[in-house]
Amino acid sequence: MKQTLIALLLAAALGTAHAAVQDVDRIVAVVNKNVITARQLDARIQEVSANLRRQKVAPPEAETLKRQVLEQMISEEVQLQFAQNNGITLADGDLDRAVQRLAEQNKLTVAGLEARLKKDGIPLARFREEIRREILLGRLKEREVDSRVVVTDSEVEQVMKSALSGQSRNEYRLATILVSVPERADAKVIDERGRRAQAALAALRDGRPFAEVAASYSDAKNALSGGELGWRSAAGFPPNFVSLLENLKVGEHTELVRTQQGFVIFKLIDKRTQGAAQMVEQLRVRHILVRTNEAVSEADARLRIDQIRDRIARGARFDEQARLYSEDASNSRGGELGWLSPGDTVPEFERAMLSLKIGEVSAPVRSPFGWHLIQVEEKRTQDVSGEREKLAIRQQIRARKIEEAYLDWVRQLRDSAFVDERLVEK
Repeated sequence: MKQTLIALLLAAALGTAHAAVQDVDRIVAVVNKNVITARQLDARIQEVSANLRRQKVAPPEAETLKRQVLEQMISEEVQLQFAQNNGITLADGDLDRAVQRLAEQNKLTVAGLEARLKKDGIPLARFREEIRREILLGRLKEREVDSRVVVTDSEVEQVMKSALSGQSRNEYRLATILVSVPERADAKVIDERGRRAQAALAALRDGRPFAEVAASYSDAKNALSGGELGWRSAAGFPPNFVSLLENLKVGEHTELVRTQQGFVIFKLIDKRTQGAAQMVEQLRVRHILVRTNEAVSEADARLRIDQIRDRIARGARFDEQARLYSEDASNSRGGELGWLSPGDTVPEFERAMLSLKIGEVSAPVRSPFGWHLIQVEEKRTQDVSGEREKLAIRQQIRARKIEEAYLDWVRQLRDSAFVDERLVEK
């Protein structure tokens, strides 16, 4: 009898364990040739829930949150596969340096960061993969979207001459709820998406917090962080949209706004006016660029930039090497880029540039354009309120266009992928 009881308990335990394994490891989505498992989904849901709690935002219902997180993971997986298929990679050494920078920013060693992660129940390996994912997605966006966005002089002049130019120094802290509409959606899909947007608007009118409604309804990447966009300048928006924001009081939200991406609701969290003086630290910089392309592999470009740096280390002049080898228009000037202010360059270049001492030559720096060597020649603090106004407007318009172009690009990439969502077992 005792043996029978043990056998029954063991069988029950094994059956429960088997069911648990099946539940944890089952496939919840197929994305092209890769899969997303329930275990991966549950891990991401835990991360998102913890992030919402830190922001004091109540998460949506469990089923809604699960679907929102899964859709975010599908979107990321499509982009990561595109990156892999197009040669966008991250070397382990670059990942190590990124983790080290994060540790330093938190005034920790890597060992100290690992200890803190362990205390929070986050394995270092999983943390490293999250950092790798974010860096790859950033590189992909910069190459496929950021580098292709152009702002014309006429667009800048239009803002400068606008009747709303007196408001061009206004800045708005915004949050959004986006219900996206596919590019070639038929009337039935548009109607269904419109009803979802109306449901989100009705929830706001019923008094539900904006961040909670964003987490439940929004398709934007920032949905699970409350929908917040941060500060945006009036100069970066079309005049009719500035008028819309100017009519809002802090804390109010718009009605549904139809955009190229779908149905959007904006909330004005705060508003401010920039001061007249804009004191910024500027750096006078040279660089050498070696591009990657169909004929030059990543490894070949890296080898070439290493060789150039070695020549400079052995006494060759930076400007002479730039004239000989840099593959951009600055080569005729010895790599001279002039005075640069924050925001003038892509993030990877700017981070490396700001870390250099005067005269120091950087380690090879990877950007969407290729491999760079950077040298800072001078530094100064400058009031750029006059000379920078036009440039600032150009950058703000560019930031808006990048955001819109990225949403369109991701949507098209997602629509072209094979996705079999299996959240509900069939």
